[in-house]
Amino acid sequence: MSGRRAARLAAVQALYQMETSGASAADVGEDIRAGRLPRAEEPLEAEPDLALFTALIETAVEKQDAIDVSIARRLVGWKLERIDSVARAILRAGVAELWARKDTPTAVVIDEYVEIAKAFFDGPEPGFVNAALDACAANLRDVAATLESRDG
Repeated sequence: MSGRRAARLAAVQALYQMETSGASAADVGEDIRAGRLPRAEEPLEAEPDLALFTALIETAVEKQDAIDVSIARRLVGWKLERIDSVARAILRAGVAELWARKDTPTAVVIDEYVEIAKAFFDGPEPGFVNAALDACAANLRDVAATLESRDG
């Protein structure tokens, strides 16, 4: 596992923890720096890339409303709050990376989060994550650039 994949996994777990326990971004940031995340049955083979982890968490928190709207628009027949909380954390982290890390190719981002989904799910969820992130990516980076230039 690369440091970038470890950061993505840690971000998913942190977003899940924030949603289920009410932990703050500062709390989960401290947890990762102290080695308390990710909580996996087996230790990670690499240290998480802290810059990527921080960018993912900060973007997911700062842009959560816009990220959730982007995801919800692509969930035909589903409501965001009705999907599994782990899947929701995976989607939020994936969309946050698409938004914040324009240097990473879209296909790489989608593939990384599909692989993370495979680590958590045996059923159709990885395909669902793939389809949802692909749909979000279609115009997300252009929308993010427009909003950032307007807000900046």
